[in-house]
Amino acid sequence: MFDNAGWAPLAAMMVVVVLILVLAFVLRNIAHRVITRVVNRAATGASITSRFRKNAATDGIDALLHERRKQRAETMGSVLKHIASIVILGTAVLTVLDRLTVPIAPLLTSVGILGVAIGFGAQELVKDFIAGMFMLLEDQYGVGDVIDAGAAVGTVEAVTLRVTRLRDVDGRVWYVRNGTITRVGNESQGWSRSYMDVPVAYDADVVGVRVLLEHVAEEIWADPELRESKIVEPPQVFGVEQLSDSSLVFRISAKTLPAAQAEVSRELRLRVKSALDTAGIPMVATA
Repeated sequence: MFDNAGWAPLAAMMVVVVLILVLAFVLRNIAHRVITRVVNRAATGASITSRFRKNAATDGIDALLHERRKQRAETMGSVLKHIASIVILGTAVLTVLDRLTVPIAPLLTSVGILGVAIGFGAQELVKDFIAGMFMLLEDQYGVGDVIDAGAAVGTVEAVTLRVTRLRDVDGRVWYVRNGTITRVGNESQGWSRSYMDVPVAYDADVVGVRVLLEHVAEEIWADPELRESKIVEPPQVFGVEQLSDSSLVFRISAKTLPAAQAEVSRELRLRVKSALDTAGIPMVATA
């Protein structure tokens, strides 16, 4: 006959172990669902172009920003899910070992020593991952942004926790480790600025040139293909920006949507040249 008194503690221990593991997996699933819900909410947000008139240009920018938010949220969600799984399941395993009277102190010591050894061997990798996490959390840049990362300048094509992939104007693809990026210049966040310096002769009519440039600014702002689809505020003429013994330099500037400054600058040059030619005002070389 079986000794029920001997089997009872073992059966009770096994029940406790099973309950601990089941509870751990339930908590893990709950944590993953909460993280997924938070990620889905973070992936959908108000567009920065909502205050501008909706059209094809702003719709395209909204789609790009939505994809950027989605990628950032999914990456952070993946990291948080891994962290939650490691913490919850790791705690459950240690609790089970403790219930089974297995000494966990030597195990924790061994794991700690192994972690230190791996840490020394993978310092650069850990640095890249930490920098990538903060970059995503702080929204320093995302897919579609034009950035100056120090090592390379170009359009962001992909962002991971370890590397950022850029494509420069010549078509070269650059893979920049996040841990090596010490500063980032982002040309595509919020808004951009387009400007043009107009050098004219020293004896030119200052008031006349200023009025001419202001007329160009008014024409650009009145253009339905540019107003609020690429230019978000009326262009400004700053007057004489530089002065030398041979020239006066006027500056005209326009606030644009992200990444639209190059197109607006080209339009500014064409319209300013046409207006100067019509008025018979020559441009001169600056000193």
